Amino acid sequence: MHEEVTIPEVTEAVARVSALLGPREGAVVQLEGGITNRNFRVRFARTDYVLRLPGKRTDLLGIDRETECAATKVGAELGFAPRVVTLLDEPPCLVTTFMAGEAAQPRDLRDPDAIAQVAADLRALHNSGAELPTTFDPFRLAEQYAATARERGAEPPDGYDDALQAAKAVEEAVVGQPGHEAVPAHNDLLPANFLRDGASIALIDWEYAGMGDRWFDLGNFAANNELDDAEEQRFLEAYFGEPPDERATATLRLFRFVSDFREGMWGTVQSVLSVVEFDFRDYARRHFERLERIRTDPRFAGSLERVRGSA
Repeated sequence: MHEEVTIPEVTEAVARVSALLGPREGAVVQLEGGITNRNFRVRFARTDYVLRLPGKRTDLLGIDRETECAATKVGAELGFAPRVVTLLDEPPCLVTTFMAGEAAQPRDLRDPDAIAQVAADLRALHNSGAELPTTFDPFRLAEQYAATARERGAEPPDGYDDALQAAKAVEEAVVGQPGHEAVPAHNDLLPANFLRDGASIALIDWEYAGMGDRWFDLGNFAANNELDDAEEQRFLEAYFGEPPDERATATLRLFRFVSDFREGMWGTVQSVLSVVEFDFRDYARRHFERLERIRTDPRFAGSLERVRGSA
């Protein structure tokens, strides 16, 4: 059984939300999961809601709470994100409806039906025409994370310099090319950010959302859920509505690398920012090991040449 939560800022947030929705019913329960924010399930007027309190110094992670709110609303309008109730300024708190379900595992999201649904949802998001207030640039973010970590006495993982040069090569290969225009994107497609409830899949945790390259979302999903070659082909075909050509396959490979680079550097900067008991350095190391396997695979250099030749 969960214990009643009595954190002062949660108590204040509940009081403010009560003024909008009516008296609280039952206990305030902290939800499991999450290594950046704290999430609480609270019932008002026979309906369950989630109060999301951001972690400390999350602005240094490139998070903008107004954009998170706006992006969650877009996802809700498209039918696969929780409905936004309000965004409080003090204490900072995003309030959404509670969505039932269990956090997905990578194997769940590799199922053909799940791949098809996620591809359709991402396509709907990317093609929605929504304009979000901020941009998401994984190349600049990785560099900013390195600078912030170094300012606080932590060095990036071994292999950072080589990874940075490879990331610059990817950026130079795709900049200005068709298909890389800025679109509304989620940018944090970890399996834990997908909720499964029967056959339906919802997408939560939109704090890294922004206007960005659709290929980061595609590579991010493929990397975080460990899609194999056949699953990559299925995912791209579901997203684009036709079998992928060589350039699409090459681009996905490049952005799987970019996804791991950004994620590894996120772990690095969190090792000096977060107060959560979690081994962020090991998290960063594991992502760097994976990106190094991609970078040194002969197909990586071939993918760069294939994408450059498409300009």
